Amino acid sequence: MARSSNPESLTDVSAPAVISKLTRRLVPFLFLLYIVAYLDRINVGFAKLQMSGQLHFSEGVYGLAAGLFFAGYFLFQVPSNMILQKIGARRWIALLMVVWGGISASMMLVTTPRSFYTLRFLLGLAEAGFFPGVILYLRNWFPASARARTVALFMTAGPLSGVIGGPVSGALLTLDRLGGLAGWQWLFLLEGVPAVLLGVVVFFHLADHPNDASWLSGDERQWLAGTLLVEERSNSPGVSETPWWSVFVDPRVCMLALVYFCLATSSYGITLWLPSVVSHFSDRGPFVIGVLSAIPYIAAAVGMVVSGHHSDRTGERRWHVAGCALLAAAAFFLAALSTSTVAVVGAISFSVLGINGMLGPFWAIPGSFLTGITASAGIALINSVGNLGGFVGPYILGLARTSSGNFKSGLFLLAGAMALAAVFVLLVNMPAQANATDDLE
Repeated sequence: MARSSNPESLTDVSAPAVISKLTRRLVPFLFLLYIVAYLDRINVGFAKLQMSGQLHFSEGVYGLAAGLFFAGYFLFQVPSNMILQKIGARRWIALLMVVWGGISASMMLVTTPRSFYTLRFLLGLAEAGFFPGVILYLRNWFPASARARTVALFMTAGPLSGVIGGPVSGALLTLDRLGGLAGWQWLFLLEGVPAVLLGVVVFFHLADHPNDASWLSGDERQWLAGTLLVEERSNSPGVSETPWWSVFVDPRVCMLALVYFCLATSSYGITLWLPSVVSHFSDRGPFVIGVLSAIPYIAAAVGMVVSGHHSDRTGERRWHVAGCALLAAAAFFLAALSTSTVAVVGAISFSVLGINGMLGPFWAIPGSFLTGITASAGIALINSVGNLGGFVGPYILGLARTSSGNFKSGLFLLAGAMALAAVFVLLVNMPAQANATDDLE
């Protein structure tokens, strides 16, 4: 006789134990993948310390090239997530990693602004499907009451890639002229190869659906699948009749895209210029600049974990996002007024802490009202439109530096973007069930 599909009937299944198994199996591996992805995205900031001078690139050329990543990122987000929905995360993420790793390593061949622009754009196209694909993947594996902290744990890979990547990238720059290659060429080559290798591992390690998880018992798989199905039905009755394109006119999705646009503007604005901002106040060598640039990322990792965990415990999302955004706004304002290395690194640390503290609670919001095919399209749309801010932020800091010789006006603009993010998220009309969580403790 078949077991009941009702998860409540599986009395021998411990919900915390299942969540713990999911976390141990999936999060560390996805965490590693995101470290590689994020480092390939931001290492251009360290490469700039050498390549701009050697290739005679202006600040404007660098700012435009850094931002063009997000133009490609924008164009392929929704199509990429729709492909993932059809063929599965395992195959699609594996392919994306092999492609973007090859493109990232090819950055060592840049000789002109045009080749710089082209490869950054192509890198954005290739990486476009990874992050929203993983957010969708985690949503399809973790119950709602564990999502914010799970996403926060996964996304700490972003700041920790800065902690690791700062000193490593700085050290790689010291290989200048070794084997006839510049230090920045070694940086792109050696930081691109891991994505290719890990792409192969993805194909054999990930499972597409909880029903395919051989490392869960039969009852655990049944409980998990049943719990996710019940949540999906309660979140959006009749969702099967909702066309995927409806997310383009959903005011909640559009408002969240604006929030994420402001977040990405500030996040990538500071991330891709951070080594240059630090070097503006310090005359130390590349390795020391890399170490100093790692400090804000340590603060960011702490903020992400604390905010995500507290958001899950309380079931509250919007005020966690808004509060962190206001902290970042105030810190950027202070950074703009700073006149020493200690002051600017300290202020930027709090701004990056605030930005990253927003992420776990933020990505729990769309999952509270989007399901099925609309979740694939909606998450990709929010991420794609939002990440256009990744083009705007680096570009406006480049313009500010070119026109004034410093970063003050650019940092004021990033402060304003964070203040707007706080306002926009409070305007999102949250469903009632988004403010409650099931007790998994």
